[in-house]
Amino acid sequence: MNVSDWFRIHYLKEQMKTSDQMINIMKHHEGVRYRSYLCPAHIWTIGVGHAMYDEQLRMPFKNRRSFALRPEDNRVWSEEEVDALFKKDLERFERGVLRLCPNNLNWPRFDALVSLSFNIGLGNLQRSSVRMRHNRGDLISAGEAFMMWTKGGGKVLPGLVRRRKEEKHIYLTGLKEDES
Repeated sequence: MNVSDWFRIHYLKEQMKTSDQMINIMKHHEGVRYRSYLCPAHIWTIGVGHAMYDEQLRMPFKNRRSFALRPEDNRVWSEEEVDALFKKDLERFERGVLRLCPNNLNWPRFDALVSLSFNIGLGNLQRSSVRMRHNRGDLISAGEAFMMWTKGGGKVLPGLVRRRKEEKHIYLTGLKEDES
């Protein structure tokens, strides 16, 4: 890594934050819930897609449904609690995208990658065709690869199809930004 690459990456880490537009899109697609619920992947979730229990995430899919909600979490959460969880989660995914996808970043691509990783997890982003294609500069193909992530619980979900189309569109608008 040369000095200009190092500077660009470290500058981006200080400056890049998810846009307000993307935050609203993520809230729309994730939904904002003040009571705990089981998502389609059988994960206890609260707020804006916040997975409540790390140990449940590591369980095989077939065993997740039997994981019990803890009594202290069976309540109505406040807007402040939900916003704080979302902010903390978002910061983790922003750092993850900057670390995993340091090449070819601009704000539209950053936003789309944060939204995707927020939904599929950083481990899945790391192994994804989206990341591999993005980092090697095959940006149109990387945008198309968003559509590989439309399943939840083994089934294609119409909501995920809509979300991936929107993320793909935002990601690809970054190409127009490159031209200007």
